[in-house]
Amino acid sequence: MKLILTADVDNLGAPGDTVEVKDGYGRNYLLPRGLAIVATRGAQKQVEGIRRAQEARAVRGLDHAKELKAAIEGIEGISLTVKTAGDSGKLFGSVTAADVAGAIKAAGGPVVDKRIVELPKAHIKATGKHLVLINLHPDVTAKFHLNVVAG
Repeated sequence: MKLILTADVDNLGAPGDTVEVKDGYGRNYLLPRGLAIVATRGAQKQVEGIRRAQEARAVRGLDHAKELKAAIEGIEGISLTVKTAGDSGKLFGSVTAADVAGAIKAAGGPVVDKRIVELPKAHIKATGKHLVLINLHPDVTAKFHLNVVAG
């Protein structure tokens, strides 16, 4: 089965790559999860849009990663207000990587992909300060404290 990847798939390829996979893997895993689309003439045109979107979000080399790190770590007081929290400070829901990426952008920082945000214990489930890591490059990791506040 010939497919075009729409997202990064480990040991297979990057978005926009045309790959040949076994029918079951494509039909039962890649297509239902939205990780790939069937390779047709019309889909080939979509590949250009996928690649352009990925390039806009991607970190372009070590120097660019260092610039982003300085920009993120230079922001004072990145905070996120959550609506649902109990009296003890425990959240009814949780703060996800997408929420953190949105908080960075709202604080005046650069746009970061939610997939490179590393949270403590996968999700933040309490108010207070939490150390968050952003893996910008294999050699560059930005660290900052996210202040989760009940609203």
